[in-house]
Amino acid sequence: MSARRDVEVRAERDEGVLVALLDEVVYRLDTEGEVPVDVELAPVDGGVKGVFQMADAGSPPVTGAAPKAVTLHGLALNRGQDGWTCSVTLDV
Repeated sequence: MSARRDVEVRAERDEGVLVALLDEVVYRLDTEGEVPVDVELAPVDGGVKGVFQMADAGSPPVTGAAPKAVTLHGLALNRGQDGWTCSVTLDV
């Protein structure tokens, strides 16, 4: 299965945008049984719009339990000289 999913998320801070995008991934996994295998993002006012190319969750190798939620504990999003880095904790 390969499907295109258009998403748009907005938040007051960049960290909120990251969490909203990851929440969308967790939601799609939980409700549709699919995971993104390719993602394109573009800025919009107050957030990003994206195109996810999805595959059946059983297609890629599975390593560990499926995530159930994104937490704010230890959340970090930093822009550096070489691009963006992030750290996020997922509840399983």
